[in-house]
Amino acid sequence: MPKNYYEVLGVSKTADENELKKAYRRLAKKFHPDANPNDPTAETKFKEINEAYEVLSDPEKRQMYDRFGTVNPQGFPGGASGGQYTYNGQNVDFGDLSGIFETIFGGRGRGRTGSVNVGGNPFGGFGGFGGFNTVMSGQDLEQTVTISLREAYTGATRLVSKGDRTVRVNIPAGAKDGTRVRLAGEGEPGQNGGAPGDLYLVVKVEPDPQFTREGDDLTTDVKVDMFTAMLGGEIEVPTLGRSIKMKIPPGTQSGRKLRLAGKGMPVLRQPGKHGDLYARVLITVPEKLTDSQRALVEQLRTSLNSR
Repeated sequence: MPKNYYEVLGVSKTADENELKKAYRRLAKKFHPDANPNDPTAETKFKEINEAYEVLSDPEKRQMYDRFGTVNPQGFPGGASGGQYTYNGQNVDFGDLSGIFETIFGGRGRGRTGSVNVGGNPFGGFGGFGGFNTVMSGQDLEQTVTISLREAYTGATRLVSKGDRTVRVNIPAGAKDGTRVRLAGEGEPGQNGGAPGDLYLVVKVEPDPQFTREGDDLTTDVKVDMFTAMLGGEIEVPTLGRSIKMKIPPGTQSGRKLRLAGKGMPVLRQPGKHGDLYARVLITVPEKLTDSQRALVEQLRTSLNSR
C-alpha cells in the first residue's frame, strides 16, 4: 500500500514549505540513526521521512503525488506496470519508466548512469552517513544581539560576521526582548545539495536608567515642586525623542501618573503607531529656608490646617 507522505511528516495536505521544513527537521533529528544506535527501526523511519520530504518539497513531485498517490509509475491506480496512460495530453507508456519521468520531470529523474531514480529516492547511492547520501537542509542558528532602549526606539544596525563576510542587519524600531530578526540562508550549510538554514538574531534590550518599559508603554519620573503641585502649572517632560511640555493639574499628589498619549515606544512593524508615556510625579520641597521663608510656610500651614 503506498505510503501517505503527509502522515509520515505529520502535516496536513495544505502544509506550506515552511511547515514541511520544520516537520522534516524535527523528525530527521529525532530518528537519525546516530541518535538511535540501539533502535533498528529508526533507520527505516529515517528513510521514510527523507523520502516523504524529498517528494513533498518538490512542487512537481508533490503535484504528481497529490494527483496519483505516488511518484512511482508502478504505483499508479490499478497497480499498472505497463500500457498507456494520458498525462497532460501526452500518451505515456508505463512500461517505459524513463519515458514517464522524461515527460513529467523533464529528465530530472535520471541518475548519472542514465537509470531512473524510481520514487525520487532521496538517498541516491550508498556512501556517506549510515550508507546513505542523504539530502538534508542546514540547521537554523540563533545569536543574541543586545541593544539599548533608545536604539529600540529608533531602530538599530548591527554587523554580524559570517566566516570571511560581514553582514549588515537592521533591527526594526519597537524591537523588544525576544524579537527575532531572520537572515535567510545564513545558517548552517545543507548537506548534499540541501538548502542552508537561517540565522535568527534574538534581541535583548538593556534596561534604561531613565525609562521603564511595559510592552509599548514607557514610564519616567518627573520632579515637580510643591507649589506647582498645589497650584498647577507646566513642566518639561523628557521622552526618547525630544522633551515636551506637560500641564500639571492643581492639587497633584506625589506618585500620580500623568499620561502622554502616543509618546511611548513605536509598535513593532506598525509604522506610525506608538504606545503611551506615563510621567510619574515626584513632589520636591525646599531643603533650606530662611527665617522669613520659614515664617511664611508656618503661616501657610496654620492657614491650611485651620480649614
